[in-house]
Amino acid sequence: MKNFWEIFLYNIVFVGAWHVVAFVLCVYGSPSWFDFRRKRYQIFKWEKNGKWYVKYLKLKLWKDLVPTHVGKQGFSKDHLDTEDLSIHYLDAFLLETCRGEWDHSLCAFCAVPVVIFNSFPLGLIFGFLILLGNLPFVAIQRYNRIRLLTLRKRRVREMERCKVNA
Repeated sequence: MKNFWEIFLYNIVFVGAWHVVAFVLCVYGSPSWFDFRRKRYQIFKWEKNGKWYVKYLKLKLWKDLVPTHVGKQGFSKDHLDTEDLSIHYLDAFLLETCRGEWDHSLCAFCAVPVVIFNSFPLGLIFGFLILLGNLPFVAIQRYNRIRLLTLRKRRVREMERCKVNA
């Protein structure tokens, strides 16, 4: 029987390696993987246009307290750039929300082998911590994407109105 610290170290190495591989795939993956039009990124009925996240997860109370990753191109997702609300900018922001959701979903999936291959209750504890470290970010990405899609639709309508009036 391996001691607790040895098992703990194996888990840290496994989870760390899984997260690094997910991150590398996310950074170097094709932008087509993160297209907001793909089925996996569509809004579900139960999300009620983002209201579910606000009502049940109280997302607005804590979403700004979690850290954000600024990519190598320096695309900040902390705040919307109100100076540039072009469709191109909104599409880039939407791509980043899909990239973030994809990465954190893949990282959360790491909980499955951790629960399966660890003894009880250690596997459940590690699995819970993995989910706790990733699912909030998935929720934030989905909530933000719903809001961005609404804004994007409005901008497209405004642009179409301008073309008609011109």
